[in-house]
Amino acid sequence: MGTQDSGLSHQSCGGHTDPLRPIALAIMRNGSGAGKPASLVCRGVDSRFLITNSWFRLSLCLCASVAILIFVSRAAAQERTPPVRLNVLNVCQPSSAEQKEIAAALARIPAQPHWGTDFEVARGRTTLSQDAAAALTGKRAAAAGPVSDWVRIRREFSATSPFLNALYSFSLDKQNMAETLVFPVREPKDLLQVSLSETVSAVTSPAAALAAGTPPDRIRLERFGKPSVVLARCAGGTDAPKVDQSAYEPLFRQAATILAAYRGALGARRTVPQELARVRQITAAPAATPNK
Repeated sequence: MGTQDSGLSHQSCGGHTDPLRPIALAIMRNGSGAGKPASLVCRGVDSRFLITNSWFRLSLCLCASVAILIFVSRAAAQERTPPVRLNVLNVCQPSSAEQKEIAAALARIPAQPHWGTDFEVARGRTTLSQDAAAALTGKRAAAAGPVSDWVRIRREFSATSPFLNALYSFSLDKQNMAETLVFPVREPKDLLQVSLSETVSAVTSPAAALAAGTPPDRIRLERFGKPSVVLARCAGGTDAPKVDQSAYEPLFRQAATILAAYRGALGARRTVPQELARVRQITAAPAATPNK
């Protein structure tokens, strides 16, 4: 019987009548006869089982392909999106290396400028937009921001100067007066420009504020491919503790000397009040009636 079963199994498994339908299943027969060898039993399987198995494998391959495509597309999108970097500047207490960098940049500014032939004087009135006002104050206003009258003076340095020009601006609104002096570098490598600025309350006239010679309260170095270096006055208050800035007084004094020298060299004490008066005259003049 064992020989007959083995022959039938071998004949069914090795036959060539229908090679696609039979599936060989190797099982161990644990019959009553001990020591009998295991026989190979072949069972015919319906062709629908093979079709279902093929569709299952095809569906599995398709799902895996879709998952891979989604993963690759997301990875490519992340590569195209540039990373966002947030640089926090310690404007109250810059490091020793940043102090040396500020001192070196201020030392490059000529104490007695040698001007070229080109210059420009501009004046105007600007209404701060809602978006700009929200960026400055952190609050969204229902109406437009404050109206500011301003004067700008530009004078070109000579070709031998390490700086292109001196850009001076004075602006005035109902609350504050702001003064800014910028020195763009002629051949920028690491340093792009140096700016000195100060802001005071609009409790006096522009002429009186310029005559008082208020020192700058902010020094800023714009650098190529690096965060800016900033030194600012930090007086402290209810929300911020007072900071000891005695170590930075030489830098503030050096910046104050530069700003005072260029107020005189650019004629700002005379030009700014005159140009602001012209702005007020233009805005106060009645509109011309068109000829009929």
